[in-house]
Amino acid sequence: MSDTTTSTDTAPAPFLTAWFEILDTDEPNRILDLISDDFTLSILFSTGDGNATDFAGDRAALVGYLEQRERGTRTHHRLSATTLGQDELFLGEVRRAGVREATFVAAGRVDAGGRLQRLLIGRSSEIRFA
Repeated sequence: MSDTTTSTDTAPAPFLTAWFEILDTDEPNRILDLISDDFTLSILFSTGDGNATDFAGDRAALVGYLEQRERGTRTHHRLSATTLGQDELFLGEVRRAGVREATFVAAGRVDAGGRLQRLLIGRSSEIRFA
């Protein structure tokens, strides 16, 4: 994962940073070990022409999202990130073969046990922050 921010001690948004690093591996299903029992998510991404796909729900929705993903074709690159208490915010780019494909923003809440409890991701190829 690329980092265009500067950090001296720890990575900003360490949980989401690790999350996206795992997604970029050959074993993205390992993220299932990182979610809480009451996990919920919404992953909304633009499919062009004003249309979007939304994966929303609990663990089953995350499994469905992982099953439809193309493995090994896209990588996630952090543009900026921060942590506010239990909440992590992450702005990044998705690249295919090194070429920017989309911008995404993610917000996650990590519970007291260190597991992801809530996840909201929005992705669009129509806006660029870099």
